[in-house]
Amino acid sequence: MKKLAGLFAASLVAVALTGCNDKENKTEAAKAPAASGDKVVNLYTWTEYVPDGLLDEFTKETGIKVNVSSLESNETMYAKVKLQGAGDDGYDVIAPSNYFVSKMAREGMLKELDHSQLPVIAELDPDWLNKDYDKGNKYSLPQLLGAPGIAFNVNSYKGSDFTSWGDLWKPEFANKVQLLDDAREVFNIALVKLGKNPNTKDPAEIKAAYEELLKLRPNVLSFNSDNPANSFISGEVELGQLWNGSVRIAKKEAPGTIDMVFPKEGPVLWVDTLAIPANAKHPEAAHKLINYLLSEQVAEKLTLEIGYPTSNVKAKAKLPTEITSDPAIYPPAEVLQKAHWQDDVGEAVELYEKYYQELKAAK
Repeated sequence: MKKLAGLFAASLVAVALTGCNDKENKTEAAKAPAASGDKVVNLYTWTEYVPDGLLDEFTKETGIKVNVSSLESNETMYAKVKLQGAGDDGYDVIAPSNYFVSKMAREGMLKELDHSQLPVIAELDPDWLNKDYDKGNKYSLPQLLGAPGIAFNVNSYKGSDFTSWGDLWKPEFANKVQLLDDAREVFNIALVKLGKNPNTKDPAEIKAAYEELLKLRPNVLSFNSDNPANSFISGEVELGQLWNGSVRIAKKEAPGTIDMVFPKEGPVLWVDTLAIPANAKHPEAAHKLINYLLSEQVAEKLTLEIGYPTSNVKAKAKLPTEITSDPAIYPPAEVLQKAHWQDDVGEAVELYEKYYQELKAAK
C-alpha cells in the first residue's frame, strides 16, 4: 500500500470536506476512465495490487471489462469519491484502508454490500471480519494486511538489536534510518514509544510526539514510501521502517540480506479493503469483481506477487511456508495480540500533517 504524505494530501481532504462546488474542479476530481454499459466495471486500487494478467480470467468468465485507475493515497481517493456525483461514470470498486472505511461509511459515501452476491465471504478468515471499523462488514471486505516494523540488513545488524521502536533513537544510528514517507506511520512510532494511543486526537499528545520525533530527526537519512524496499535492495539503506509486503519484495530481490522485526510495543496495523461507492453505476458488476479479487486463486496469486498477507484462508493454505512461516511477512499471534489498529483521526489529521512537514524540514 502506498500513501501520499504532505500538505497536498491534507489540502485534498480539506477540499472534499468543504464540499467544493466548483464545476471544473468537481469534473477533474471525479474523473475515472470513460466507460458505459453493464459489461464494464471501474476499479480504483493500489497499483501493485493489480499485477499483469490478474484480471484476465475475470473478463473471460464474465465478459465484463475492468478499467483500472491507480490509487495513490487514501486522501486522494477520498476526495475523488467525495466529489463523484450520481451522474458520473466513476468508480465502482475502491480499496480504502480500514481507517478510511469508517470515515467514508459515516459520511454516507459507501454502498451497503449485498452479502448474498459475495459467497467468497465463507473463505475469509473470521479473525479479519466484523472489526470495529465496519461491524458486520456492511460496507467492506478485507483484502490484505499491512504491518510496519523495523527492517535491517542482516550483514550489519541482528534482530536482537531492535526490541523497541525507541531503538531507532540510538545515537549510533545517526543519518542511517529510513522512515516511511507518511505522517501517520511516522507519528505512530513516537506515540507508541511514549505509551500513547496512536489514534489520538489530543493536540498536546500530538505535539509531544512531534517533539520526540525531533530528537529522532538526526538519525533520519530519508523518508520513502514509493517502493521503499528498493533502497534496502540497492544497499543505500540498511535500517529503517518498512511494511511487511515490502519486506517480501526485498527478500525476493536480495535473498539472505534483509529481515524485519516487530518491536515490543507492537506494530500499528492497517487492512486494505474492497468497497463500493454509494454512487457506483455498476453495482452488480462491482460485487462480481470483489468476489473474484478475494477468491482463493486470485488471492494466492496476489500474495505470491506482492507479499501482503491475504484474508482468504484457503489461499493462505496454498502459499509456500517461506511466506506464511516468515514472522516478518505474516505477523505471528503474539505480535497481533500486541498490535494497534490505525483509525480515522478526523480533522486532527491536519495537525499531524502540519507537524510532519515541520519535521521533514528540520535539520
